[in-house]
Amino acid sequence: MKFKITNPFWQAVGLGTIAGFRSMSAPALTSHILSHHQSKALANSSLSLMQSNKVATAFKLLAVTEFIGDKLPNAPDRIKLPVISARFLAGALAGASVYKARGGQAYVGALLGGSAAILSTFGSFYLRKATVKGTKIMDPIIGGIEDALVIGASAGLAKAA
Repeated sequence: MKFKITNPFWQAVGLGTIAGFRSMSAPALTSHILSHHQSKALANSSLSLMQSNKVATAFKLLAVTEFIGDKLPNAPDRIKLPVISARFLAGALAGASVYKARGGQAYVGALLGGSAAILSTFGSFYLRKATVKGTKIMDPIIGGIEDALVIGASAGLAKAA
């Protein structure tokens, strides 16, 4: 199967949105796709590491760890500066990789992915808090629902790529 990015703008925004929910899921998905569908546009760039099977595996392990860690009571709020910075960087990395793989400017993808990550970080944080308060459902259960949304959105983006 040929590597195909149908719409890098929306894929970068989608990956950034995923990063806002679960930071490591966006680079894990991006690296998984790129490791199976090599792009010549990434071959001689600093983003070429995203096409490595080892990097894809490492990001997947980090993503699974994050899924588990998010449910722990001592998990920091996603809107704390170090955490939101990591989400921005994850969205930027995923967005830049998608744009560069398509032959575009990596910085455009980075700005789109990072910006979407910031917006979805705040949106998902306040939505989760309001849902827990309004429904009296335990926070880890709502976190599990978020996980399911991230997995479903990732599957949809993987099919689009």
